Formats: sequence, structure tokens, C-alpha cells
Amino acid sequence: MQEPMTMMIRALFIYLFVLLIMRLMGKREIGKLSVFDLVVSIMIADFAVISIENTNMLFVYGLLPIVVMMAAQILFSWLSLKSSTIRNIIDGKPTYIIKNGKINENEMKKHRYNMDDLLLQLREHKIANVDDVEFAILETTGKLTVFPKEGKSPLKKEDLLPSRRVSRLPIPLVIDSQIQRDSLKMIGQDEAWLRDQLQRYGYKDLNQVFFVSVDHTGKLYVDARDDD
Repeated sequence: MQEPMTMMIRALFIYLFVLLIMRLMGKREIGKLSVFDLVVSIMIADFAVISIENTNMLFVYGLLPIVVMMAAQILFSWLSLKSSTIRNIIDGKPTYIIKNGKINENEMKKHRYNMDDLLLQLREHKIANVDDVEFAILETTGKLTVFPKEGKSPLKKEDLLPSRRVSRLPIPLVIDSQIQRDSLKMIGQDEAWLRDQLQRYGYKDLNQVFFVSVDHTGKLYVDARDDD
């Protein structure tokens, strides 16, 4: 009975202690999590569990690693404020996924960021078409900041055709030079039609294009592959 009671008391104290630690590390920990912030938070959680479960260890020994993590986080945060070089090393740099309306496939590969990720986050910003985006910046937190092209507005409820309830969302036909055959079936076309359309846009080889989509009017958006 004594050991469960000890664990309960430790758990309550650790809860209050970690709460205090997170407050001391600043609201930045709550507002956004960079990779460094996430690592520190996970390690603090692990040390907290060890302190609760290992009743044979002196309690203060369990608290010391948590204090060290807090001190490290505060120190590196302070250094990041003083030095942009250290800030870039710790937090990384924002990355242009779309720049001047062009998808930056090399940066996407570098960050292991695929077209499904991009399309999902664009939809979260109520952007239907990649062609409507001037800039899309992948922040150090993993959040995508989107700047639509001039005159382009976010998707609205009215962008569902009321008569057939057909979405005006563009349909991807090519992703990373790979034909999406299910999408072609959806619009009642085949691979020959797609290749013919691409030739009209000046692309004779499928490997010349990175991404292709078609909107509800039948207009194609074609993003060419980056020149290596």
C-alpha cells in the first residue's frame, strides 16, 4: 500500500512541477512547437514518468534532468534571440514550397513533403487550386502559410454545384510524373487524352511535368519539373 501511495504523491508533485517548468520556459512552448521544443517536451515527459515509477530512486534525482532540460531550452532560446545562425540551426528556416506560382519540388523532397501534404494544407486554407497560389511557405513548425494570387479568393460553400453536388475542387491527374488513373476514370478520360492535352501545352514527355490537375471547367494546371 505504501508504494502506490508514494507513486500518487509523486505524480501529483510532478504534475505541479512540470506545469511550473512549462510556464518558466515561456508561452512559446504552448503557442508553437519547433523540432527543438518538441524534443525537450518529450524528454521532460519521459523524465517525469521515470520519477513517478521509480520509487527506489531519490525524488530529487528524478527532478534534476527536468531542470536541466528547462535550463537548456531557456539557454538556447536566449541564444536564438541573439544569433540568427543559432536560430537557423535550432529551429531551421521557413521554406518556399510554392514561389511565384511554381511548385518547388526540390524543397519538397528535401523536407519529405509530398503533394498530398500540400493539397491537404491548401484545402485547410480553403484554397481549391494550386494555380491560385502565389506563395506557400512551410514554416519551421510544419504549418503552411499561403498567399493567394491577386484576385483569387478562398473556396466557399457556393463552390459546390447545387444541381449535382459536384465539387469544384480540381482533380489531380499527375503527381510526381505518375498518372493518377483513378482520377482519369473519374472525369471519363484515358491516358491517351491526357498525353494529348500535355502535348498541347508543349510537354511531349510525362517526365517533364511534376503535377497536373484539371478544374471543373476542364482547364488544366500544369507544373513543370524543376531543372536540376
